[in-house]
Amino acid sequence: MSTKNKILDAAEELFAIKGFNGTSLREITSQAEVNLAAVNYHFGSKKELIKAVISRYMNELAPKLEKALVDVYDQEAPTLHQVFSAFVQPLLSLNELRENGTSIFLQLLGRGYTDSQGFLRWFLTTQYPNVIERFVQAVQRAYPDLTAEQMFWRLHFTMGTIVFTMSSSDALLDIAKNDFSKNLGVEDLIQQVIPYVASGVAAPVR
Repeated sequence: MSTKNKILDAAEELFAIKGFNGTSLREITSQAEVNLAAVNYHFGSKKELIKAVISRYMNELAPKLEKALVDVYDQEAPTLHQVFSAFVQPLLSLNELRENGTSIFLQLLGRGYTDSQGFLRWFLTTQYPNVIERFVQAVQRAYPDLTAEQMFWRLHFTMGTIVFTMSSSDALLDIAKNDFSKNLGVEDLIQQVIPYVASGVAAPVR
């Protein structure tokens, strides 16, 4: 394995477990068994390393997600449930990229919000603008009565719900097993949250 990939693998694991703020470059270099100079050479800074970790997933996810959202948009009368369901298979395909890739990516995405990594949100919206554009278009097609302001708030609340859910995924799956005797996986968790967020976005306009 190349030095660059060793660093990426170590950073990805630590970021998902400890968060971006809670992980030091020293911890990453120790786990990757490289020196700090190697991180600086390949990435230049911790921020660039974070972007590189996320990009490994987004470069795989973005084209599939864009296509899925376009397919929903092209339907005669798409529903919001169908819009959000378009995320499922593209997200699950990340398991083919990396073992437990779906769960890891969603944890990383959650960390990007809970750790107040504003630059990461900027990076995602500027590097992968078509994903956001296709999503908004699909929501507008499914619920054309929403104004731009209403769209902003509802998608903001949706993102908050999803980020909280996915950043707590391990705990939620443990609760499902211990309290309800359900052995669920990440796909089940995604399927649980879809009707909730779709209904929230579809709430009547006042």
